[in-house]
Amino acid sequence: MGQELTLEQFEKAYEIVKGVTLDTELVYSDYFSEQTGAKVYLKPENMQRTGAYKVRGAYYKISTLTEEERARGLITASAGNHAQGVAYAARAFGAKATIVMPKETPLIKINRTKALGAEVILHGSVYDEACDHALKLAKEKGYTFIHPFDDPAVATGQGTIAMEIIMDLPLVDVILVPVGGGGLATGVSTLAKLLKPNVKVIAVEPEGAACLKASLEAGKPVTLDKVSTIADGTAVKTPGKTIFPYLQKNIDELITVPDEELVTAFLDMVENHKIVCENSGLLTVAALRHGDFRKKKVVSILSGGNMDVITMSSVVQQGLILRDRIFSVSILLPDKPGELSRVTGVIAKENGNVIRLEHNQFVTINRSAAVELRITMETFGTEHKESIIAALEKGGYQPKVIRASL
Repeated sequence: MGQELTLEQFEKAYEIVKGVTLDTELVYSDYFSEQTGAKVYLKPENMQRTGAYKVRGAYYKISTLTEEERARGLITASAGNHAQGVAYAARAFGAKATIVMPKETPLIKINRTKALGAEVILHGSVYDEACDHALKLAKEKGYTFIHPFDDPAVATGQGTIAMEIIMDLPLVDVILVPVGGGGLATGVSTLAKLLKPNVKVIAVEPEGAACLKASLEAGKPVTLDKVSTIADGTAVKTPGKTIFPYLQKNIDELITVPDEELVTAFLDMVENHKIVCENSGLLTVAALRHGDFRKKKVVSILSGGNMDVITMSSVVQQGLILRDRIFSVSILLPDKPGELSRVTGVIAKENGNVIRLEHNQFVTINRSAAVELRITMETFGTEHKESIIAALEKGGYQPKVIRASL
């Protein structure tokens, strides 16, 4: 297994890291507890300094370097959160930091990394391509490379989250941890097992980037041909090779989550907890619907909250559509005075809220026979949507549900 992660190392990391991290106390969730029959607690690392847990591993790793290693300058690759963690920690130690980020990285993460004093280089479309470029630059310019996950020291720093969870909730039964490359999952699962061997640690990754699932099934690290997920912080093709044995040993179960469930999880968090969490950070929330957690004390780690406003607006829109809170119908009706009023009257009677109307007079050659009316409306959910459709059908129309858009 290579370098062994010990309780003494985790305790040392905890003492060092707590000097720069915020106290993210567990938040009890009435909503998710009621949904699951469990006692669900949220570990809000989205409220951490730099907006994510990554500052823990970055700061601890840099603290273990020699003065000479720090003086050469630091470099890393990251989709955003590790970038900010390294930039923050490097500034604290007075070291220069260069960050290679994928070109698709959200602008908010790029700007915040720059604001922390780091030089940002955009390269590649996914983390793995950015990482290859960062390693090349490290070799060419003599920089000290800080790996975002495949480093025992980084994983040890991330694992301090488990120390806090067990201190806050000694009787915890299950810890849900998001996984991309596996650094957080390695640290949390290893320390959790050292402190409380009977705790169940479940890793959660997006279906479109399930590199750990493929690797655990193969018994060795596997590289995916491609990744495709809105959870950009966990869009990794290959789990860490150095830390993989820890994942094999300490992860009890793995859940994969489709992107659309992250979208609806965002709505759940915003509406019920007033918490903004990025898509990767929502993995453990979405996973609550994938297991039987009844009568268990469960902690979901919210790994980060760095979501740009444009992505946020898109996620909200898609979530409302997926939950049938917004839907559109196409109706053909004669081009006669009063027809529009009659249709909207039916909808109003069912308490539907029309938010867009599109009137297409050119859907057929014979306008008097039919014109198309596209109606987008807001509802309370699926049951309300179905009652509106039924009322339209009863009114003599043949509404066709179409893809909604705002």
